[in-house]
Amino acid sequence: MNLKEAYDYSRLFLSGNKIDESDFKALCVVCSLADIKNNQFEMHSGDFVSNKKLADMLWKLKSGEPLQYVIGRWDFYESEFYVGSGVLIPRPETEELTDAVVKAAKNILNPVVYDLCSGSGCIGISVAKAVPGAKVYCVEKSDAACEYLIKNSYLAKNAVPVKGDICRPEEIIKEAADIIVSNPPYVKTADISNLQSELAYEPKAALDGGADGLFFYNVIANKWKSALKSGGKLCLEIGEDQGNAVSDILADTGFKNIEVKKDIYQNNRICLLYTSDAAD
Repeated sequence: MNLKEAYDYSRLFLSGNKIDESDFKALCVVCSLADIKNNQFEMHSGDFVSNKKLADMLWKLKSGEPLQYVIGRWDFYESEFYVGSGVLIPRPETEELTDAVVKAAKNILNPVVYDLCSGSGCIGISVAKAVPGAKVYCVEKSDAACEYLIKNSYLAKNAVPVKGDICRPEEIIKEAADIIVSNPPYVKTADISNLQSELAYEPKAALDGGADGLFFYNVIANKWKSALKSGGKLCLEIGEDQGNAVSDILADTGFKNIEVKKDIYQNNRICLLYTSDAAD
């Protein structure tokens, strides 16, 4: 069937099975099959796509699999990243964190950046691509996520995938950092089972922040502060109710000029920029 027929069929199939955002998901699926952007649909509406591949993708959506996994890639910041089972899906809110790091990095000559808990590499690779003079180490522990990180690193030659555990920085640190950024796991262990159903497909290790959701913030504050150059910056994404707790952790470990920024929804949930007076 052609693209328009495929879209009409997909929309009816998804809506009939009570899949939310059925129009949008139908458009994404058929455009991914045609290897075009969504805004190119009209000019390619007569192109033909595989009925079998379409059916496979629609049944995966019906089963609850996230759209991003079904398609196998997703737009983030100014690039398209490969994603799939085993790696956290890039989210639009995290683009704000990325943008804050890009702006900070552009004010530093040849900055060294570490992206901790990098996952698909969407933050670190986006920074590397936007700031060609930067050297960005993208650190990830998971074997499955590292596969996507390495696959996505083609987007920026100055992004360096590093397989390692951020709890052991002595095995990772190559040189002192101007900026450390992280979107670490920050969901309380007990809350994971209550998350929306699609999140059940994403790796638990990328969500689980320990009993209080603060495990990795303590690790970063205590074990990575010494990796920052004098005047270095620490940029973190946090849960919407974690602003005070994370600020206290950073203050207790000697960070200064701590600022909690609101996201586009006016929540303290994400895109938080902290500045440090360095490793003293």
